[in-house]
Amino acid sequence: MVALVILCALAAFAAGYFVYARYVGQRVFRDHEDLRTPAHQFEDGRDFVPTTKHILFGHHFTSIAGAAPIIGPCIAAYWGVLPALLWVVVGTIFMGAVHDFGALVVSVREGGRTIAEIAGRVITPRVRVMFLCFVMVLTWLVLAVFAMAIAALFVSIPSSVLPVNLEIVVALVMGWLLYKKKVGALWPSLIALVVLYVLVGLGPYMKVDFRLAPGADGTVLGLGWSKEQATTFWIGFLFAYSAVASLLPVWLLLQPRDYINSHQLIVGLGLLFVGVILTNPKIDAPWVREGVSWFTPERGGPPPIVPFLFVTIACGAISGFHSLVSSGTTSKQLSRLRDARLIGYGSMLGEGSLALAAVLAAVAGIALVGQCTIPGQGLVEKLEWRVYYDTWQNANKNTSQAFVLGGAEFLKSLGVSGSFGVTMMAVLVVSFAATTLDTAARIQRFVVTELAASIGLRVLTNRYLATVVAMVPAVLLAFGKATDASGRTTQAAWLLWPIFGASNQMMAALTLLVMVLYFWQLRRPILPLLIPMLVVMAISIAALVLKMRDFLAEGNWLLVGFSGVLLGMIVWMIVEGATKLLALRGSDPVPSESAPRDDNP
Repeated sequence: MVALVILCALAAFAAGYFVYARYVGQRVFRDHEDLRTPAHQFEDGRDFVPTTKHILFGHHFTSIAGAAPIIGPCIAAYWGVLPALLWVVVGTIFMGAVHDFGALVVSVREGGRTIAEIAGRVITPRVRVMFLCFVMVLTWLVLAVFAMAIAALFVSIPSSVLPVNLEIVVALVMGWLLYKKKVGALWPSLIALVVLYVLVGLGPYMKVDFRLAPGADGTVLGLGWSKEQATTFWIGFLFAYSAVASLLPVWLLLQPRDYINSHQLIVGLGLLFVGVILTNPKIDAPWVREGVSWFTPERGGPPPIVPFLFVTIACGAISGFHSLVSSGTTSKQLSRLRDARLIGYGSMLGEGSLALAAVLAAVAGIALVGQCTIPGQGLVEKLEWRVYYDTWQNANKNTSQAFVLGGAEFLKSLGVSGSFGVTMMAVLVVSFAATTLDTAARIQRFVVTELAASIGLRVLTNRYLATVVAMVPAVLLAFGKATDASGRTTQAAWLLWPIFGASNQMMAALTLLVMVLYFWQLRRPILPLLIPMLVVMAISIAALVLKMRDFLAEGNWLLVGFSGVLLGMIVWMIVEGATKLLALRGSDPVPSESAPRDDNP
């Protein structure tokens, strides 16, 4: 049964790429046209770097495929198999991949500008400033939470530390070989992949666990710290790394590391799917969980499937953060416009495949696990879906562990040892979360610089000072303490995280709004953009309003205020966009000088 699910989903993804993406690319985006891309027009050897499509695919794929497309589907499995699978497949093909593809094309046509700057040109300058502020807040939250999530994985699975960090050294060497010695990319990347898997094999025997003494349980570096001390160190280390990585030329670390990671993910997903087909386990979860509401919120109970399934899976189907990657870094490296379909649409299909693997690990893989320890429940003698997802609270706590444990069980059918499988899955999660981390830091630097230029604060256009401003609020969110409505003390970032899913989806809807207006002015078909925009906009507004209701009931005034500000900005931008759309309906069908053009400005 599981094997049939995989084959049907992958066949749908293939049809989406070869049929629907081709239609949208030719009719709406006209990605077949030959134009000089920003990578060639503004080449500077640091941010604007013409890049071959395979290497750029690796960068874009791994930048968008962070921890979210794993965590979200693992949590959403609480509602059952069918809702999660349908949203991952349908959302990826008709919404997420079109959104990413379009954001990349529009940015390339507009000289590599970010989606926020394009919003200001297409709608009004006011929208540009609001969009930039909206992006900054969400990116600070991404930086803080991803640093905390990676640190937690380093502490809980210390065998992953060595492979992940030595991969950085391997990537630096590969970048130097590719761009300074002009060596072809294929063989160095394959050798780097082999080295990575050798390090994964050594990981369980060369652990970096600051909680233990050196030599204890295979630990090569232990300091006897507490769990909190070790976590704090890793968070600080990750912030320092992402700041430095964001300042390095893209060819030195970002591109080669992402290229290695793309191979790692493709190999990992291939092994997972082959393992599933060989084991063909039964689906342990119900198709739809009994006793949960589809639409009506129940006070004190789990959230309804609609709209919360859609904002929980988020990046596994459509994500506004992807538009920041498309317009923030990828558009500055695209060598030819015709490569945008593979990189934009194809990468999102890859992320959809990752989300599919996460769902299958959660609804079938964990039933193969024996005795284990899981957060919130301690030691479990025999893991099953009904045990893992006994409550909504535990589903939220367990996050990506279903993917790690269930995926490792799929790999066992291929003869992979349990320790290697767990380490391999953990390295997969951490590698992509870390990729998103330093890509987000680079994007945030661009956003800070752009916002500073728009308000006349020239001092913040300095790349080093902009990097500091990009990182400091995220550091405060990660280390700052706050009290939730129950009186429990936690990190400020975790307190704000519940509104990220809805806000992230709203950013996707706003990006689609910009694209609708952009291509409307060029008199192109807009239904492939308009329909996803309306669906995602309705879902995210409903989720944010329902979240605000819960925060009000809890007396959590910080989240009420924060959600209210975001909702106010969203409504304002929607009104501005609707006003512009109404004005365009009666305009001259020939684009004016102020309208977007098909050539670079």
